[in-house]
Amino acid sequence: MAAPLEGFLTDEQREVLKVATQNTEILSSSPKSPSWLTSEHQIKAPAGERAPNVGIAVRHVRRSHSGKFVKVKKDGGGGKGTWGKLLDTDGDTHIDRNDPNYDSGEEPYQLVGSAVSDPLDEYKRKVASIIDEYFTTGDVDLASSELRELGSSEYHPYFIKRLVSMAMDRHDKEKEMTSVLLSALYSDVISSTQIKQGFFMLLESADDLAVDILDTVEILALFIARAVVDDILPPAFVTRAKKSLPESSKGLQVLQTAEKSYLSAPHHAELVERRWGGSTHISVEEVKKKISDLLREYAESGDTSEACRCIRQLGVAFFHHEVVKRALVLGMEIRAAEPLILKLLKEASEEGLISSSQMVKGFARLRESLDDLALDIPSAKSLFESLVQLAVTDNWLDSSFVNSNGDVSVTETKDDEKLGRYKKEITNIIHEYFLSDDIPELIRSLEDLKSPEYNPVFLKKLITLAMDRKNREKEMASVLLSALHIEIFSTQDIVDGFTLLLESAEDTALDILDASNELALFLARAVIDDVLAPLNLEEIGNRLAPNCNGSETVHVAQSLIAARHAGERLLRCWGGGTGWAVEDAKDKIVKLLEEYETGGVVGEACQCIRDLGMPFFNHEVVKKALVMAMEKKNERMLDLLQECYSEGLITTNQMTKGFGRVKDGLDDLALDIPDAEDKFKVYYEHATVGGWLVPV
Repeated sequence: MAAPLEGFLTDEQREVLKVATQNTEILSSSPKSPSWLTSEHQIKAPAGERAPNVGIAVRHVRRSHSGKFVKVKKDGGGGKGTWGKLLDTDGDTHIDRNDPNYDSGEEPYQLVGSAVSDPLDEYKRKVASIIDEYFTTGDVDLASSELRELGSSEYHPYFIKRLVSMAMDRHDKEKEMTSVLLSALYSDVISSTQIKQGFFMLLESADDLAVDILDTVEILALFIARAVVDDILPPAFVTRAKKSLPESSKGLQVLQTAEKSYLSAPHHAELVERRWGGSTHISVEEVKKKISDLLREYAESGDTSEACRCIRQLGVAFFHHEVVKRALVLGMEIRAAEPLILKLLKEASEEGLISSSQMVKGFARLRESLDDLALDIPSAKSLFESLVQLAVTDNWLDSSFVNSNGDVSVTETKDDEKLGRYKKEITNIIHEYFLSDDIPELIRSLEDLKSPEYNPVFLKKLITLAMDRKNREKEMASVLLSALHIEIFSTQDIVDGFTLLLESAEDTALDILDASNELALFLARAVIDDVLAPLNLEEIGNRLAPNCNGSETVHVAQSLIAARHAGERLLRCWGGGTGWAVEDAKDKIVKLLEEYETGGVVGEACQCIRDLGMPFFNHEVVKKALVMAMEKKNERMLDLLQECYSEGLITTNQMTKGFGRVKDGLDDLALDIPDAEDKFKVYYEHATVGGWLVPV
């Protein structure tokens, strides 16, 4: 076929065909074209003619039927006068999915955008679900468990922000639930640092929150005040956060409102806790009342499962010993109810509702009060013995409760008769004091007992009784300690008394839910009132076993004292009252002494001291009068003290205490009054010679 074709070709055409054939062979023999093949081959023109299509690559050149050279499409796609390639792609390609030869790989690719998942966004979404569920169920334990299982603890500040911001736009019920949950999560699930970070984030976003929630400043201020009252935010947070916020921000307004409207108000703790209609702390009285009500209802209905449900619903597993004690007393009072009571306690024990330790503690507490109970139920001791035998026989009371000889230990080893009588006497004295608020009368009554060796016992009894009462009695107990320390108690008596209290802290906690915190407040308040020195706390702590409840209470007290503005906070720890009266009295004493120093009217000064109405605090008059005499070199102050002694306005004991306090502070006084020690000796000798100071 090649020979006849060559007969129709001119020499020029044969040359072109030869070059094209060579190019085809080279391209077909190499999978990858060498670089030199990319060069452009020139087409030779016949002699005397200009070369056509100069610069066109040979493989892109084709001759038409008319004998002219034309440039064709790449890959042989044809052109004018050509047939085109086998599969022409110039036009739109339509893929028929019904074609038997259809291949999905021929479908054109389509890029689909997909958002990258942000871990923080995912966390926020999940915690929103947890919060919604909590607001519905009110189950603190469930919310705490779900948050713990969620992990991502580094995002917990965002949980604080989300929880509070969601509650701000809801009712008071949800706001109260939020504060309760924060207290429950504090330290156990969320660290104190994360709490602070979360609240600071809320302050930073206060301007944005105010767009949707009109009273954002008021609500957020209350949340922060509540967090401070609940001890999950330190008081210093308010001061530090102020420095980090712009002056024009809503966040700064929030802090100012929290400080002025809530944290500085009288009785602010009670006010803040009750603002949303509840409190994070259920009182002992409320728990006891609920226990009594459910037991009496059970005695009438006999529905054991319902009674167990009510006990479980109380949510105070650590206080179940009170259920045991009150159930046993009810069984003694209402003999017909005894079988029901035994059935309830047995079932509660078998279900694990009441632990064996709580059961033993309940029986033990009733055993301790049998003497008092016998006044109302003469056969209380014999009834108690029979109840113990039945409980041990049915295996729901540990047999260790019974002595090895098989007899029930009806009473603990009794104190000697003198101590027993002393305890009864001081109980009456303390109850009378809580009614009358008469400190001088209490001091006289104690002196009449003539048992100074039992002073630590009195202190323990005083604080134990006060802790189970309201803030008024707690404040009265703190003030009484100050007076007793001045009048008849030594510092060692105070130290020994607090040691006795802390040694029995675990037992005290059985009756008083918040005993540890309240003991810490009493300790810290004693330091603020100069009843104890900070070093005394270390002495008390060293006497206690490490890691016990008592030593932890001492550490809490030390932390309270070290806090900023500790003095003001601790003086208000029981809601104010007499604590501030003492501070006011100090100011009034300074003013009346200054007026006396100016006017010199002894009678008027004595009347002002009498009007103070705080005879137990007259040692402060002595102290400030002596210091003022040193500072102003005015011995007229000594005349006033002598007159007060002559009238019986300042007792010998108060005078001695006043001189003693000045003597103890001479080193500090010498910084401002170089000759303070010499002047004190002169005053001391003058008072001793004058007979209005007893030499020590």
